[in-house]
Amino acid sequence: MTRNFGDVCAVDHLDLRVERGTVFALLGPNGAGKTTTIEMCEGFSEPSAGEVRVLGLDPVTDADAVRRRIGVMLQGGGAYPGIRVGEMLELTASYSARPLDPSWLLELVGLSRHSRTSYRRLSGGQQQRLSLACALVGRPELVFLDEPTAGMDTQSRLAVWELVNSLRRDGVTVVLTTHLMDEAEALADHVMIIDRGVKVAEGSPGELTALTGAGAAQIRVDTSAQLDAGRFTASLVDGGYPEGVALTATRPLSYRVRARPTPDLIAAIARAAADQEVLIRGLGIDHRSLEDVFLDITGREMRS
Repeated sequence: MTRNFGDVCAVDHLDLRVERGTVFALLGPNGAGKTTTIEMCEGFSEPSAGEVRVLGLDPVTDADAVRRRIGVMLQGGGAYPGIRVGEMLELTASYSARPLDPSWLLELVGLSRHSRTSYRRLSGGQQQRLSLACALVGRPELVFLDEPTAGMDTQSRLAVWELVNSLRRDGVTVVLTTHLMDEAEALADHVMIIDRGVKVAEGSPGELTALTGAGAAQIRVDTSAQLDAGRFTASLVDGGYPEGVALTATRPLSYRVRARPTPDLIAAIARAAADQEVLIRGLGIDHRSLEDVFLDITGREMRS
């Protein structure tokens, strides 16, 4: 499928196939074309070239038939600001031939005591949970989840993860977009990474984490304060380690050293941190994560 907006090609000859009863994660930086791709699959946007089939149907020409069989969770919520939670779910349920019990579903997503609360008074995480309930109330065969845990606290996030796993056990197909790499790694059977509208990697989380770096081990360093990476690396080089052994920040106060772990290298890392009077709070050896692969493929620079 291809989608152009004037001279801009948002999705470029993307070939996407999702197996029934699996969780498929579509990943990519901001502006990669994820939302455009999903909108074409949902029938909200028509491809400029190529074709889209959802459950064997064209989501544009067979829109009503497709939407009776799918559920769509929008990141923005999609509810009327003044409507009450229970009313919104009852309204959505009324569009389905055999909906789930709205009261049971509100209990499942932790919104029972907010059934009479207006949508505008919900927190961002609560709005997301209502959007998820609306996507599921019609017993869909296929559900699209756009950033399903955005704005949720840890407990709600774990509950949604368990719900997604339950959907898969029940044979429901889930297409998931997320910026949370640990979420994709924990939930997805299959992952596709796109960038600038083009597929750049695809496979199971295990296959992708072995795709680059040959599954090389790396040393994880968590600290109490920020390290000067250049000074840290210079300290390792001065200690006799090659310049390729460098410290890379993965998030605030969390770093990686890509190298074969040895007792001497572990000791050198501790000395380099001590030279900067920084306490190491966590140090471990692990293999590449999906986040490492994602950053290697799409780059570490901030996208506008």
